[in-house]
Amino acid sequence: MKIYVASSWRCIYQPDAVKNLRSLGHEVYDFRGAGDGWSLELGGGGFAWSEVDPDWKNWPNDIPRYLRGLEHPRAIEGFNRDMNALKLADACILVNPSGQSAHAELGWAAGAGKLTAAYCPAIREPDLMLKMAGHVTNQWDSIELWLRVPLEL
Repeated sequence: MKIYVASSWRCIYQPDAVKNLRSLGHEVYDFRGAGDGWSLELGGGGFAWSEVDPDWKNWPNDIPRYLRGLEHPRAIEGFNRDMNALKLADACILVNPSGQSAHAELGWAAGAGKLTAAYCPAIREPDLMLKMAGHVTNQWDSIELWLRVPLEL
């Protein structure tokens, strides 16, 4: 199965989730990965706001600057890479704790009729709309079982 892992650069559980899914024989998109993100090479990929503006952390105080940042060629390239991978995927697994983008990715996948799950070994705050995922758990073995017999079918 082609699986899109939606998470955050700050999520310490994301690398293990990618590794574990690949060890089960799945083709896994890693936004941190090299090339198109589907390769087995680690690192050297993905998008970082610092590539657009080294002062990006101050954007909450300067919304027009943030909006300009969204139109930066590197932001467009990063969005297209992730969105194309999401469209190619059969399933999307959100790994918490994660941010707005990962939750938007899960929401898009759910709306597109893809298999969806949320793995929550930790959270930043409660999120009611995570219930849209076909399977929500804090146990990795539950994700593995769900992949063998997706509970949404």
